[in-house]
Amino acid sequence: MIVVDTNVIAYLMLPGEQTHLAEQVAAADNRWLVPPIWRSEFRNVLTLYLRRGQISLNQARAVMNRAERLLNRSEQRVRSRDVLNLVHASSCSAYDCEFVALAQQLGVRLVTADKRILRDFPETAVSLPQFIER
Repeated sequence: MIVVDTNVIAYLMLPGEQTHLAEQVAAADNRWLVPPIWRSEFRNVLTLYLRRGQISLNQARAVMNRAERLLNRSEQRVRSRDVLNLVHASSCSAYDCEFVALAQQLGVRLVTADKRILRDFPETAVSLPQFIER
């Protein structure tokens, strides 16, 4: 069981240079947990792809549906107090700290490509290659 950041979900759902890493993470541990905010963040990723003309609206809808099916029953609530404590102790956004708080709450690793999270929370967060190599 691991918490995955939205960037890991995007790497898995939207083919690109990092897709093979996300697939390896899923092969190593397919029990992915996320805070509810992942949906909004992932919609923003899809928005970027739409506006750049990299995917169509129908493709964006299909990808979102696939992601929601993949993460069905994976959402876990986080305590606001914990998120705010992490924000206060780091340079990360509240959005990012939701993922960190969830991982800490559950006592599991957060897999992310976010350099700031990796720097500010090395005891909780690991990169995709680090997770695969463990």
